[in-house]
Amino acid sequence: MTARPTDAVIDEIISTCNGDLRGALKALLMVNEQLEAELQQLYAASPQFGVIRPGNNVLH
Repeated sequence: MTARPTDAVIDEIISTCNGDLRGALKALLMVNEQLEAELQQLYAASPQFGVIRPGNNVLH
């Protein structure tokens, strides 16, 4: 049985946090919040998306 590529990425993230699952989740949530903020800035700067306000499907 071979591990999926996502399993390897998950293992790497947990390893980066010294095996701390809570720390790994916190880090991922912080990165996600930053990406959401950047996306909102891009939507705000784009006339094409000036009226559309995505984000109603935020997971956290």
